[in-house]
Amino acid sequence: MAESLPVVPLTSPWNANIAENLLTYAPAVNLNHFRLLRVVGKGAFGKVRIVERKDTGLTFALKYIRKDEVVRSESVRNIIRERRMLEHLNHPFLCNLRYSFQDIEYLYIVVDLMTGGDLRFHISRKAFTEDAVRFWIAQLGCAVRYIHQQGIVHRDIKPDNVLLDCDGHVHLADFNVASDFIPHKPLTSKSGTLAYLAPEVYEGKGYSCEVDWWSLGVLFYECIYNKRPFEASSHDSLAQKIIKGEPTFPVTTPPVTMPCLHAISSLLEKNRKKRIGAIGFETFVDNPFFRPLDFSALERKEIDPVFIPSSDKTNFDATYDLEELLLEEAPLEARARRQKPREALKDDATDQEVRAEELHKMIETLFEPFNYMTMTEQRPAAILVTAQTCQQSVQSNPGPRIEWIDKKSLLDWIEWIV
Repeated sequence: MAESLPVVPLTSPWNANIAENLLTYAPAVNLNHFRLLRVVGKGAFGKVRIVERKDTGLTFALKYIRKDEVVRSESVRNIIRERRMLEHLNHPFLCNLRYSFQDIEYLYIVVDLMTGGDLRFHISRKAFTEDAVRFWIAQLGCAVRYIHQQGIVHRDIKPDNVLLDCDGHVHLADFNVASDFIPHKPLTSKSGTLAYLAPEVYEGKGYSCEVDWWSLGVLFYECIYNKRPFEASSHDSLAQKIIKGEPTFPVTTPPVTMPCLHAISSLLEKNRKKRIGAIGFETFVDNPFFRPLDFSALERKEIDPVFIPSSDKTNFDATYDLEELLLEEAPLEARARRQKPREALKDDATDQEVRAEELHKMIETLFEPFNYMTMTEQRPAAILVTAQTCQQSVQSNPGPRIEWIDKKSLLDWIEWIV
């Protein structure tokens, strides 16, 4: 008779060490570890679909990105930057990274699954109360404060990039155009979605993390009025309206309350030295519209959401699934079974082909695998910034000292982001 193994308590140091070693030396995660379920979203370079881990049954959202499209559009650095940023972020109101990996044709980013759909889906279908909108904006404010403390500005806050979980909590997603920021080193590129860009972005004199609070104001306005505060028939006229910074507030039935109007206008404040949130998170929390909320309890998810997405029907656009079936030449399931290696570069290759090959090699090297199961409970921050960084950057005062995790992190960040 075989000798039975001793029963070891789960809490014992020996068992914890064994578990840690099993995770450390576990095989790298790849597409074969997942069951591919329905498509729920579409991006510039690929799609998003629900997947289920075959071993645990846990569900996630899989964002798969065509390498060829990334190379063709010269977006390699954006993808590498997004992947590196996500590794260092972990917050209740973000779509947190769980896995990343790649194969011959695709890059894969696996994040928390949000079955409640995006905010655009919901606000385009029904009107919401001020209480429901206040809950969303307050949670997003917590997310914005957190990423700014990590030295990251999102630059594309809009309803499409805000996802609801099954309970109704909101989560900020899509860091594709996000950037790190350093006090007294303004950003200048017009990155993001035009209607949500702050006046200082269009003015071209430099900006920092205060632009996210303006974008949050645009989203806030849109949730209340079901339209954007600044609309125009051309990019130039839209830019002029935003630079002027004078949104109109339509009369509604029932009317929007004065505290709500005040909160929207305080976020859509043209002068960034007066914009709530941008001049300190306490100015956002202490705004009369948000004052009734206990933000500590809110961040711990101890306050029940006002709106809960339906669990009886889908909260996604069904056309994405149809496109995958009807329009794709080779759906993802088929590609997982038959992928051909890239052809070797020929001796008479053009400069364009040589450049493409370099970018492909860059992706293969720098898009690193990630597995949240092998990470410590508290993820390291990419950059540690004091809470006053954004405010001091806005006011052009001497900035706080920034401490990087290590020299290699700093050098990597400068090389790929600046």
